[in-house]
Amino acid sequence: MSTANDLHFPFSAIEGQAALQQALLLLAVDPQLGGVLVEGPRGTAKSTSARALAALLPSGHFVNLPLGTTEEQLQGALDLEAALQSSAVQFRPGLLAQAHQGILYVDEVNLLPDGLVDLLLDVSASGTNRIERDGVSHQHAARIALIGTMNPEEGQLRPQLLDRFGLFVRLPNVPDVDTRKRIVRARMAFDADPAHFCAQQAEAQARLRQQIAAARTQLASVAWPEAILDTVAQLCQQSGAEGVRADLVMLRAARAQAALAGHAEVSLADVQAVAELALAHRRSADAAQPPSAAGPANDPQDQPQQRQPPKQAQAKPQAGDANTASSNPNANHSQPDGWGGMAAPRHTGIEPVKALRPFIAKKA
Repeated sequence: MSTANDLHFPFSAIEGQAALQQALLLLAVDPQLGGVLVEGPRGTAKSTSARALAALLPSGHFVNLPLGTTEEQLQGALDLEAALQSSAVQFRPGLLAQAHQGILYVDEVNLLPDGLVDLLLDVSASGTNRIERDGVSHQHAARIALIGTMNPEEGQLRPQLLDRFGLFVRLPNVPDVDTRKRIVRARMAFDADPAHFCAQQAEAQARLRQQIAAARTQLASVAWPEAILDTVAQLCQQSGAEGVRADLVMLRAARAQAALAGHAEVSLADVQAVAELALAHRRSADAAQPPSAAGPANDPQDQPQQRQPPKQAQAKPQAGDANTASSNPNANHSQPDGWGGMAAPRHTGIEPVKALRPFIAKKA
């Protein structure tokens, strides 16, 4: 018998978004990765992929968080009806409770108030929702897979919040004509007969559910050798990532990757498969620049010596030089000196000004 979740586009039929599918599967195995942030243009299957993942989770819950949501609606609050009718202090669950064991999806997360984003990230990393408000002291499990999407044209997340998302996927536009054709063909077939299309994908969907369930069970027992820690630390150090959150996320993601593959130990290939997902939004600007073919001249340690102002070498022209700065004011044009090619400023003394005579008005 078909359920409502079966009528959503199947995860196994998504085309052209391998990196996004990988990140979402890792999050399904270990929700405490801290969520997945997806950045990309419109029409790149962001919400479709998130909703499709929910069908693979134990509960199948998919909760959409509207932009106008309040903290009380998100966390839960005092049940006012129970308090008025029976003077009982009862907790009314919020969206976090509804999303337990499922997906909490936030479209345009960059437009959500920073306080709510911070709260979401805390809960997704800890797996527990704690409420201390309006006389209510309560906590409950909130093992949610947090997925946020954003269009960078509408604004950016603060760096502090961006870093706290475990994995990051930057979606490009559709890369080629063949991929476009596959995407459109699959979507048209689904829209024409959703039940038939989902039936064709039923076996692949069942394999994914079984793979996620087995990986969740095996996750805690997956080991990692010391060499893996060395590799993770080196990659994070080379990327210029601040703190050790990148190290923790990368190791967690590599462990989830190994669990998905049914391996008992994290391998170097597992680390390499997840490294960019963990570092793409944490890499410093300097580390992101590819090395230049110019060689040692581009070494950051050598930059201070190369940035000495040229005017220091020209301040005292050698005797016998026919083209000094005083005789040729355009001599500096071929060597930029920080003044846009103009001659360096020269000190000029203050010239004396004649004393002013008092103004005497004429008699009427």
